[in-house]
Amino acid sequence: MSWRGSTTVSDRIFACLPYLLPLIDGLVFGVSLLTQFPALQVLLLPLQPVIQIYGSLGSFGQLIVFFALFILVVRNEKVSHFIRFNTMQAILLDIIVFLCSIVLRIVALPGLDFAVQTLASTVFLGIVAAVVYSVAQSLAGRYAEIPAISDAVYMQVR
Repeated sequence: MSWRGSTTVSDRIFACLPYLLPLIDGLVFGVSLLTQFPALQVLLLPLQPVIQIYGSLGSFGQLIVFFALFILVVRNEKVSHFIRFNTMQAILLDIIVFLCSIVLRIVALPGLDFAVQTLASTVFLGIVAAVVYSVAQSLAGRYAEIPAISDAVYMQVR
């Protein structure tokens, strides 16, 4: 769906970048899965420099990145709608990652290790699937329609 106008190649690339935020924050859920299947770690090697830089910012720096994306990109009418839409969708995916981490901390009781590990792996795979789908759609110049999340994005991005 590109009813807001055509997208340039640079718009498509810039629209993909914010999806690094939920992907990197979601890696916490994939620790058990990545240790069980070390071959999957090879897929994350290109992201290693970005992961190290983002991790070195600390919690406060990561919060600044989060709000900077929201204020400087999503609320800036001079930025193309395509980039603002994808940035807001990445922010909402990151909020979902944050909420899932809170739920997992509450559920993490000593006897429920297997259930918590399964839930964490499911969240990780869901975030990876959403990010891969959104990046693929963005590179194709189409809006990534994720049910419920995209509706909330359309309400935020005018």
